[in-house]
Amino acid sequence: MTGTGPNIPIIDFGPFMSGFYGDRKLVAERMRKASTDWGFFYLANCGMAADSLTQAFMASRQFFALPLAEKNLVAWQNAESNRGYVGVKRERLDPARPGDLKEAFNLAPEEPGAGVPKNRWPQGHPGFRKVMTHFLDDCINTADRVLEAFALALQQPADFFVRAHDKHHHTLRLLHYPPLPEGFEPADGESRAGAHTDYGSITLLFQDDVGGLEVRTRAGEWLRAVPIPGTVVVNTGDLMHRWTNQIFCSTPHRVNVAPECRHLDRYSIAFFCHPNKDAEIVCISSCVGEHQPALYPPTTAGQHLQEKLTNTYGT
Repeated sequence: MTGTGPNIPIIDFGPFMSGFYGDRKLVAERMRKASTDWGFFYLANCGMAADSLTQAFMASRQFFALPLAEKNLVAWQNAESNRGYVGVKRERLDPARPGDLKEAFNLAPEEPGAGVPKNRWPQGHPGFRKVMTHFLDDCINTADRVLEAFALALQQPADFFVRAHDKHHHTLRLLHYPPLPEGFEPADGESRAGAHTDYGSITLLFQDDVGGLEVRTRAGEWLRAVPIPGTVVVNTGDLMHRWTNQIFCSTPHRVNVAPECRHLDRYSIAFFCHPNKDAEIVCISSCVGEHQPALYPPTTAGQHLQEKLTNTYGT
């Protein structure tokens, strides 16, 4: 069942950016409630320049318009790298369902040193690399501010989460959901993106105006997360779920094949904020107590991500 209400919270991040403690604390408390009740919220006034987002979407459309043979020259190769082009149906976000009706391109901050994975940039398109590198930096800056707010909400030092993410082991993912052919009928369980939770700490999701994202409520209803101009969708992932002892929930979501938009191209950009691979994920002290014992054993962020990607791609 899919509905349109109740409403996913919309939070104005401007007061947190202003630097006044009382305002920052109020915003942090709202983010905590939204992350506990929903695991999702819309963030307005996050400080990202509108033209940076516009250029990123334009560059994404240009990449996906390239011939398939050219995109396959930079194809995704393995979970260790997790970079490059992912073809339609190559990925199964819900392992029990058919491959997703989408294509994607993954990139990440590039680290110096021999043997370190590098981005698989398409040759002959230097503008694409420049735009995406700039947008990736914007996403990192925004995510760090969100992580500061989460730390305040959980009574931790301001840099608690930022320090655990300072090696920038993040992934930026461009997504294209091609229009479905006239008369196309999805196979059993087939969708644009199967139901799943995200793997890392937080995700920043930028949508075009087509829509299709659906979020599962605590009651089990699928609710449409309609695009709201000037906002970014923020959700908490599996590692934040573990870190906070389920205080911040990792909520299942999907991209459905809605009848009214099945003939349209849909584009989105997701920034998956992931802790340093060697970061130990242990329940935060303020999230455990006499009547709230730790529910998960310690793990490392790298081990967790490797397991999740292996399940997704079957490699």
